[in-house]
Amino acid sequence: MSFATRMMIMALSIQIITVLLFITVVTVSSSSPGGFTMDLIHRRSNSSSTGRSNTYDQLRSSPYADVIYDTTSGGEYLMKLQIGTPPVEFEALIDTGSSVIWTQCLPCLNCYDQRNPIFDPSKSSTYQDLRCNNKADHSCVYDLVYGDQSYSIGSFATETVTIKSTSGQSYVMPETIIGCSHNSSMLGRSFSGMVGLNLGRSSLVSQMGKHMQGAISYCFSPEGTSKIHFGSNAIVSGEGTVSTTMFMKKENHVFYYLNLDAVSVEETRIETLGTPFHAVDGNIIIDSGTTFTYLPASYYSLVREAVEKVVTAERVTYQDDDSLCYKTDTMDIFPVITMHFSGGADLVLGKNNTYMDYGEGAICLIIICGPAAPNFGEAIFGNIAQNNFLVGYDLSSRLVSFKPTDCGVTQDIPIDDNSISAASLFQFNIKFVLFVFVLSLIRL
Repeated sequence: MSFATRMMIMALSIQIITVLLFITVVTVSSSSPGGFTMDLIHRRSNSSSTGRSNTYDQLRSSPYADVIYDTTSGGEYLMKLQIGTPPVEFEALIDTGSSVIWTQCLPCLNCYDQRNPIFDPSKSSTYQDLRCNNKADHSCVYDLVYGDQSYSIGSFATETVTIKSTSGQSYVMPETIIGCSHNSSMLGRSFSGMVGLNLGRSSLVSQMGKHMQGAISYCFSPEGTSKIHFGSNAIVSGEGTVSTTMFMKKENHVFYYLNLDAVSVEETRIETLGTPFHAVDGNIIIDSGTTFTYLPASYYSLVREAVEKVVTAERVTYQDDDSLCYKTDTMDIFPVITMHFSGGADLVLGKNNTYMDYGEGAICLIIICGPAAPNFGEAIFGNIAQNNFLVGYDLSSRLVSFKPTDCGVTQDIPIDDNSISAASLFQFNIKFVLFVFVLSLIRL
């Protein structure tokens, strides 16, 4: 074989290697994970996030995470995301009771103090204002008011959102609809915004689309690291798992409704049947952004009376409200409460799910007379009641599942073959290309 022929073969080998490497890199960069998991940040609050807005009518016209925890309270669970190009990190409240992914933006007409720097859209090459046809200037504005009367007012835009899993894997969502808030108040909180996880089309779940199969789950820990899972990692199954139907209502079609059939206080079962609270198509919203659990007054009074019959300790008043509080330093005197959801999903709640030690010798029932907020007449199953349950939302089966779990302990998460296939393919192709290259050199 002549020298010229050998050089031609070597050049051809190098071209083949380059093409294979290019194909491999494209495959890896364009592959979406089938599922991923993130840690959360837990901060103290006792607010209600669920609220109404005119977001949908207006829109119609047109990270990774850590969870920090304060053991003295329930509260709010935050995740870290990155937005923009170059990416800017921010902390946002995860909320299954709302639809919008929003953060405070410059210029800020009226903004609260936040932990991270305020996002400056002018410094991002991928930020684009969303245009709506129902405004003379084509601006696409939103106005959100939450249950505790906190609010966010701003405009919609599209932007690149990047989420990093606990394994370091990035999930990039280009042209994601976000809210850029220029006027907001969060009543003393320091997070940068919110991540809506409900059924609204601008929520994170909806915008993830088919890649994540409409599945999320989370595990809120009263002490330790809490987590949120997406896609194939969000499967809730195994011993102790109970499931109940997820309902959607025409008047509030974005919320996750469950049907509460009864509440038991020890052996006393209190049926909703025969009360105004009774329903067969959903009567309580499950909400990760609301701390306490709220029941309508007529039904709450029955549950409260059942607790009062069991507890014999001295009653005390806490902060001049109507909470059911007792002077005691132990939760042993309180009855176990079970929530009976439709389909036989009986949730036996721990004492820390239903009672809270407020200090100064006062322990109170934290199932509260609703509504959770003025002018919002819904019952809400809040996040303290969900502590130490793996809670899964499966939109394909219309089920919400609960599995008793020590959420502060590292859990075995099902590994999705698709989420690692790109990396495996990359490693295989590298080895194969090197093998072909070495073989060609030997033959030369």
